[in-house]
Amino acid sequence: MSITMKKLFLNLTFILCIATYSLSAWAFKTEQLVTDARSQIGRTLYYDPAYTSLKYPMGDVPIIKGVCTDVVVRALRHQGLDLQQLIHEDMKQNFKKYPQKWSLKGPDKNIDHRRVPNIMTYFQRKGYLVKEKNYLPGDIVTWDLGKGLVHIGIVSDKKTLISKTPLIIHNIGLGTQENDILHDYKIIGHYRLTNQAK
Repeated sequence: MSITMKKLFLNLTFILCIATYSLSAWAFKTEQLVTDARSQIGRTLYYDPAYTSLKYPMGDVPIIKGVCTDVVVRALRHQGLDLQQLIHEDMKQNFKKYPQKWSLKGPDKNIDHRRVPNIMTYFQRKGYLVKEKNYLPGDIVTWDLGKGLVHIGIVSDKKTLISKTPLIIHNIGLGTQENDILHDYKIIGHYRLTNQAK
């Protein structure tokens, strides 16, 4: 083998190793995201949308209660991503780019990250929107429930027995659960966070 061929082989091997490492690292993170979301089942037992003053950053309501967004917020915090702080900081700089639905004059660190439209906006601004209909474990999905209600959940690594539809880990009113709702409502957002999530 010539020196040029050896260099080419070594370069390709290096690139392949880096790509394989990156993919395996992200596979571990998405698997962990599902595990962290699932760990809320049996702990978050109630749906409670009441406005609550929270510490900042890393503020949370008691684990026994919450809303659909809290499932996502809590799971992502195990990945080192605090949506409370990330969304608040982005909204301080770009408030007019977020939905103007709540008659607010500025960001509110107690509630902004607990609203589905704000999370959708933040994910879109970060380039996490996925247009494919292949739902992978750790993906985040949003739905239109009708009558102005929206919902968010995390795609599970478990699927239905017959149709092989991924289950969803979410809180739609009875605490955190894992069940088959992916196609029960109109999907309005599909997001996949990457290793470069910030």
